[in-house]
Amino acid sequence: MKKSLLAQAVALTCLAAAAGGAQAVSFTQNDVTVDINGTINGFYVNRESKTSVAGTQTSKTQNSELTNGLLPGWINFVVTTKQGDQDIKAHFSFAPGINDSSSVIGLPSTVGTGAGGIPGKSSPYSQIDVRQVYFQFGNNDWGTIKFGRDIGLFGQNIILSDMTLLGVGGTSNAGIPFNTTFGMIAHGYMYTGFQAQITYTTPNYNGLQAAAGIFQPSSFAGDQTKTPGFQAKVDYDWKGAAPGKVWGGLVTQSTSCSSGSTCDGVGANPAKSFTATGFELGAKAGMNNFEAVAYTFTGKGLGLSTVGAQFFGGSDGLGNKTDSKGYFLQGTYKLDKTKFGINFGQNKDTDGILGAGNERKNKAYTLGVYHSLNKFVTLVGELNQEKIDISASDTEIKNRTLSAGAIMFF
Repeated sequence: MKKSLLAQAVALTCLAAAAGGAQAVSFTQNDVTVDINGTINGFYVNRESKTSVAGTQTSKTQNSELTNGLLPGWINFVVTTKQGDQDIKAHFSFAPGINDSSSVIGLPSTVGTGAGGIPGKSSPYSQIDVRQVYFQFGNNDWGTIKFGRDIGLFGQNIILSDMTLLGVGGTSNAGIPFNTTFGMIAHGYMYTGFQAQITYTTPNYNGLQAAAGIFQPSSFAGDQTKTPGFQAKVDYDWKGAAPGKVWGGLVTQSTSCSSGSTCDGVGANPAKSFTATGFELGAKAGMNNFEAVAYTFTGKGLGLSTVGAQFFGGSDGLGNKTDSKGYFLQGTYKLDKTKFGINFGQNKDTDGILGAGNERKNKAYTLGVYHSLNKFVTLVGELNQEKIDISASDTEIKNRTLSAGAIMFF
């Protein structure tokens, strides 16, 4: 029981398996087991960025950083037990980064100041992100119900399938020492995030399994959020000579206001409902040492997919929704202890916050090599090329990112 529950420690356990199957440290006292596992990584990143307006290059910058990859550091404490016919699990995780914003050695980053030095904004450096704090109970007869904070349902499978999860990826944030880079987020998919939720997962019926839940509402259109968000997904896994998975998911949330802070629900500013929605389809399959992934999504009012965060920039503040769509393709081949991969993704946003008829498009590809030095350490090298097109200003941005480093799982 404890092994199967530990396998459900969503992101980290999947990654540990990909990195070579490092085992958790376990302690058992009476009928309670505590498992401890984690990951640490560090990468050197060299990045070049060129910006052109109306076909004329206006700037070129180069920088390098020592930074976390798409994953931060991560330590997990997983408690499991069985009481009667119920399997019970509790999970705490903490995700610190390796960077600090201070340019003076020995001094800390400025508390309460963001990346641009904006007072009142939380510093993105040296954070400890509490990603998971939840408990769940259930069994194989009726399913499992979860209470707390964990990875979201919409967009979960695709980020766990992205090979750059073990590395850096690229994108516009690769040369900034945040806790994480963005990998291929905003270039084929949106970030699922770790969210407060109450979710129900069905038993596994010969590979078919579904999950649905209510989620902490986001005040993306005014501050009236009388209804929670809702997410759901359905997976079908199969084994055999060509094992794989297909899945579909959705996310939706409504607010009572579609015009931001100007809407107070009375007088000249009556409340008007606003609903954001997103849908996704994905598949992956492998044969011998080759695996392929294909994914697509669409959103309306869900947010700027070219930023990657749900509910950010989903409307122009007047109720006009941003339309988003994207697709992601990936192929990997494993030769002995080394995996070679290539992926490509594109997201496109139109209208809404961008203005009628305007669009922003992100596309990027990554070439990656991932070598399992042993069951704990994986060496990583990646090349990422990104292109951003912004129609309103006739701007084109090209970014090239080279990264090399290592990630450890235990």
